[in-house]
Parts: sequence; structure tokens; C-alpha cells
Amino acid sequence: MSKSWRQRAISLGQRLLLLGLLVGLVVGACAPAPTSVANPTPGDDQPAPEPTTEEATPVPEPTAPDQEPAPGGEESLTVGPAFARDAALAYLATAYGRAAPAAGLDWTEEDITPANTVGGSSFQYKAGEWVVTVQYPVVLPENTIYHVTVDNGGDFHWEGEVNPGGEVRELVLPRGGQDGIDEGQAGGMGEDADLAALAEGNSRFALDLYHLLREQEGNLFYSPYSISAALAMTYAGARGLTEEQMAQALHFDLPQEALHASFAQLAGELAARGEGAEGKDGEGFRLHVANALWLQHDFELLAGYLALMESAYGATPHRLDFGAPEEARQTINDWVAGETEDRITDLIPPGVIDALTRLVLTNAIYFNAAWEVPFEENLTADGPFTLLDGEEVTVPMMRQTESLPYAEGDGYQAVELAYDGGELSMIVLLPEEGGFEAFEGSLDAALLAEIEAGLARQHVELSMPRFEFDSEFSLSQALAALGMEAALTEAADFSGMTGAPDLYISEVVHKAFVSVDEEGTEAAAATGVVMNLTSAPAEVVRMTVDRPFVFLIRDLESGALLFLGRVADPSQ
Repeated sequence: MSKSWRQRAISLGQRLLLLGLLVGLVVGACAPAPTSVANPTPGDDQPAPEPTTEEATPVPEPTAPDQEPAPGGEESLTVGPAFARDAALAYLATAYGRAAPAAGLDWTEEDITPANTVGGSSFQYKAGEWVVTVQYPVVLPENTIYHVTVDNGGDFHWEGEVNPGGEVRELVLPRGGQDGIDEGQAGGMGEDADLAALAEGNSRFALDLYHLLREQEGNLFYSPYSISAALAMTYAGARGLTEEQMAQALHFDLPQEALHASFAQLAGELAARGEGAEGKDGEGFRLHVANALWLQHDFELLAGYLALMESAYGATPHRLDFGAPEEARQTINDWVAGETEDRITDLIPPGVIDALTRLVLTNAIYFNAAWEVPFEENLTADGPFTLLDGEEVTVPMMRQTESLPYAEGDGYQAVELAYDGGELSMIVLLPEEGGFEAFEGSLDAALLAEIEAGLARQHVELSMPRFEFDSEFSLSQALAALGMEAALTEAADFSGMTGAPDLYISEVVHKAFVSVDEEGTEAAAATGVVMNLTSAPAEVVRMTVDRPFVFLIRDLESGALLFLGRVADPSQ
């Protein structure tokens, strides 16, 4: 049995994802599934599989379905929705004890497949207050993955997948009914370890992507966290090679269920940042995030996928008619602009949405924070800034002399500026004169971790430019170069969204805005994933940021890298 089917996840909880950057995912459907396939037989009530346990981890291992001899000496599997129900119930009985449905219940069966549905079936089983729903695509029985939901009127809710071998993969761990669950039973690695793994993977992805985006000229600014979170929502529906490539490219090193739980945990922690702190405009610290699903009015997603989007990412569905693409695009863009105080407009450009679009997932963030120690505006004066080509431009240079976390190494200086509340900060990385390209080329997660670890308070005479700019990118080629090619072709498998491999990513776009002045920082960003039909204390150190530099914004407690950018010309 593969580890991915047995890995236990930490509780997803009810925490909304309140940090990402502005994210838009546009989803369509690929070619319809082949029709020459066998329907699993409904109503195949088989005895519940007996769970087994392993010495190291008390995870049940339901027995394989009954097998009957087939002509020619081959074997055919007796599988179907009742088989998936019993495998899930056996798993729950061993994993969660008395919180799970009792053995021997008398289950009634009802076919609840919506009228005119093609390519999938749904069955519902009831016993007292317990309701079990099984959804599955119309594919060959040996390829069928059953999505099972077990619910008890709100007191207990669990979701998972069952494969034809009876192996269970948890998607949403039980909420409610916790009396029968032992402490630590609903978790694999500890929450702190999982969160650290998520933040570390995000940093590696951030720097991998930076090395592809830095080839363009001029300033750049993006949110690796936003892009990662947006693609994590897509990754939740990925299966097979698509899932493997996305995990490798995005450095998703946790199992699916633990990954989404960790995104939810981080979102909850980030949402609590800045209480009582100030924004750079004097109106209070803002770290506002919102998520939504924009769904074609006659297109359905699996209930389990929708539940995961809501429980882990706080994303709820809204129905649109993508047959009128301009109206749909405007509706989504208006929502995005509203959630970012009009800093991100026209996230979805003309031509991206068309009649083949089936889903747009949006994640929006607006960030506004004051410096912990503001720059005095009367000290700001024009000064020279030397561009990469040697040309000088004159820009407003902010100045302050303070005790600040500072580091220097081979070819660079670094300084950290905290935001009000002391929970987030900006790190400015200044390469030595003439060494920007060499430093930029060597910047990776290991060097960044070394710089962060080396920061120590020292009196710093700091000069740096005031700047404001925005950036936008098409990320499809960069993501393909990172290794997630399958997701970007019609060979993609996102059957975890719809029950069939009928979606692929046709485009990924990202927009971001940043403004830095004497008072603080304002930032916002957006990512769109488009999916269509297939076919030292005594010494004062001087740091004058008068040439191109790299900067990042990070969460101090978790270490999550939220924003990353480069200033090549602050006058633009």
C-alpha cells in the first residue's frame, strides 16, 4: 500500500485562508470521457471489510473487494458504491473508534445521481442519523476512485477516497464527534513540523521561480505565496503524473491532506497578525484576504473537492455564464478590485475566458502596514541611484539611523525593517557595486536562510529609495520549465475536481503592486490559473541602497516568504 493512501493528516479545521495574494484560477473542462466503459454496479452490498493495523501506525487497512473467477481464468473485481462505503466505514471504525458509525447498521440505498448527468454516479446510504454519500466517475471498475462522505447531522463529518483495492485516502478529517478520537489520532507529523515544511517548500519554489522571472528587464514584484496557494487549490484535484509533477515543481513535500491542512493553519495564523498595529495610511494594519469559486452555471464539481476548498481555503462557489465571457470577466475583476482596494484591476484580461471556461478560482489579498520605526519625511532628499547599465537617475532617498537587524557577507549587505506589531518584516538585499548579476544568480533558499540566520542588531545608517510599481507575468512557460508540463497539456488529470480527467491548465497569469515610502508598505497581487476544455552595537554601519537591490516580505514566526521583488529603477 502506498504511503499517500495511508498518511494521516492534521485537522483542517474551519480556518479560512486569509493570506495569499490576489489569485484567479480559470477552470474549464477537457474532452468528454469515453463512453465505451463499464458502469460499476450499484447496490452491491458486500460485507464490510475487516481492518488491520500496523505496529508503527494504527491505520486500518481494509481488505480487498471480493473477487470472482472470470472466463479464461482471469479475475474480475466486485466493486461499486456499497463496497466503497463499507471500506470507508471499516477504516473509520479502526481509526476513530466510537466517534465513527457503529458496526452492523441497516443501511438503505438511494440513487441520487442528478438528472441528465453524464460521466458520473452518486449513491446515498442512510442508517438512523448517519448518511454516507458515494460519488464516482463512469470509468472501468479497476480505474474507479470513489469519493465517500460520512456525516451525522453536523456532529461528525469525514471525507475520503477509496480505490478498487479498498485502500482509503483521507481528504477531510473528522470535525465534530471528537469524543471518540484519541489525542494525536487525527495527525501525522505535528502541526509545527508540517507548517515548517510548507514554509520551506514555499521558499524553494519562490527562488526557483525568481531565477526564471529575473531574465526580464526592469523591476519585478510577485507573491510566491499567492502563486503557491492558487496552484495548491488546483493541485487538490490533480491525480497521477499531473499530481507528481506539480508536487515536484511547487515543492509540495507534504501529502495532499497534510498540505491543505497546513495552508489552512498558516492562513489562520497570518489572519491574526497585526492586531492593534497601524497601516501606512494611518487607518490601521490591513491584511485582507478573500477566496471564491466562479463556476459555470451548468457545470458540477465533486462535493468532496468543493468541501475541501471551503474548509481549507474558505472558497465558496458563485455561478456565472461563461457563454457571455465579457460579462463574466467583468464580474470577477470587479470582485478582485473590491477586495484589493482597487490596486489590482483587470486580473483576467480579455480573451482568457471563453465559452469553454468552466471555473475561475480567485484568491485576493490586500496588505497595508506601517514601519515599526518610520522614516522621517523631512530627512528624505533627492539622491543618485545607479542603474545596471551605469546610468544614474535621481530619486527620493529616505534616511534613518537605527538599531536594525543587519548582516553582511561575500558580496552583499542585508538589513531587516520590521512592520508595526513586530510580526512581519521586509529584508533588503544590496549586492556589492558591480556584483548584482552574480549575487542574483547565486540567490537560492540556502543562501537566503544563511542571510536570515546571520541578521543581528547593529546601528545602521540606512538610505534607500522610495518606490512604487506594479508587475504582471504569464507564468505558464516558467511553470513548465520547473517541471509541471502535464498539468499544462490536454493529458492533464484533474479528476479530483470532477471525477474525470477533463480539465487542464491553459494559462497562468500573475499581477502585483507594491508601494514603499516613509510610512510603510502597501501591496497587493493576483494569480490566475486558467483551465479550459481539452480537446555590532558600538559601530555604525552605513548601507546606502543607491543601486539595484532585491527585497522580500516575510512572516517572522512561520518564516513564510510572502512577497519577493527586485528594484532595478525606482524612478519608474
